[in-house]
Amino acid sequence: MALVLTEEQTMLRDMAKQFFTEQVPVTNLRQLRDDKDQDGYDKQVWQQIVELGFSGILIPEEQGGTGFGPIGLGIVMQEAGRTLAASPLYSTAILSAGLILAAGSEQQKAALLPQIAGGELLMAVAIEEGPHHNPKQIAMTAEKDGDAYVLSGDKRFVIDGHIADKLIVVARTSGAAGDDKGLSMFVLDADTDGVEITRTHMVDSRNAANVRFDNVKLSADQALGGIDAALPELESVLDLGRACLAAEMLGGIEAVFDSTIEYLKERKQFGVIIGTFQALKHRAAEMFCEVEICQSVVLDALSALDERRNDVPRAASLAKARLGDSARLITNEGVQMFGGIGMTDAVDVGLYLKRARVQAQMLGDTNYHRARYADLGGY
Repeated sequence: MALVLTEEQTMLRDMAKQFFTEQVPVTNLRQLRDDKDQDGYDKQVWQQIVELGFSGILIPEEQGGTGFGPIGLGIVMQEAGRTLAASPLYSTAILSAGLILAAGSEQQKAALLPQIAGGELLMAVAIEEGPHHNPKQIAMTAEKDGDAYVLSGDKRFVIDGHIADKLIVVARTSGAAGDDKGLSMFVLDADTDGVEITRTHMVDSRNAANVRFDNVKLSADQALGGIDAALPELESVLDLGRACLAAEMLGGIEAVFDSTIEYLKERKQFGVIIGTFQALKHRAAEMFCEVEICQSVVLDALSALDERRNDVPRAASLAKARLGDSARLITNEGVQMFGGIGMTDAVDVGLYLKRARVQAQMLGDTNYHRARYADLGGY
């Protein structure tokens, strides 16, 4: 596999770069944060994202999308990460659309995917129940009640949960926490009786919510995929989410590296440009090497998904683990090299650091993915 983009992918990258740089700069996130926006995203920006076709990149053309695939998604997420663009793209067009494509019936696909591609439907995926990501440890129950199921329990850290029109909920229909089998997925309206959604305010000023399900009754046709057998399909889509999240993190560290290098070329200390100091040159060189390595592992993970390779889980975990480590290093170095001003809100580097800390925890932190990578390799 050549670790380069095709002509079409390069055109998509250039279009995405121009859009996010000009229409969704970091000042957009600052405005949402300072205004304490109740939605946490700019609806006009989201409409533009939809019009550009980004919301339908994963969705086939016959269902209203563009069918550009995982690499196209990663390219857009990377450019979004450069400007810290806040939108429902990740929760709706990647995780939710991915699960519907992987597990949905033909009726569910026909009903939901065109609405996602057209920007008419926002969705969120409710997976997490504790402070650490581990799908096998899901304990929330969906008990059989005649021809229906009753959901009871709590979900945490539901990305875009408070703005979603529908939720995809992963619950246990049999077995106990830790079992491979027994997980099922359900689609329900966010305003269903018994569903209580509470928005949380994260350090990176992005959307998340806690969701409580109090004896929520669902019909059997609201199941997404087979009962008791959701884990393989769930993990395959989570790997897509991990690779796209790694791409977003890559865009963030590229932006931090670029702004740090520019600062090193301009800032003077004792009458000398600080970029001429040997110690800072060495640190900048290490940052550069990390960015280059991350570009390769992210493109490899996206290519593995695009080509449906057998090593997708390992490639996705490698990308997520590596980007977690590199994002911590590069954002820390960026803040330190900016000096005292890097600790203030006057420059953007601190916003990237905060976003990187949240991204590191999403869908498994570095320790989780190191362990998963080792398990997949038989160690």
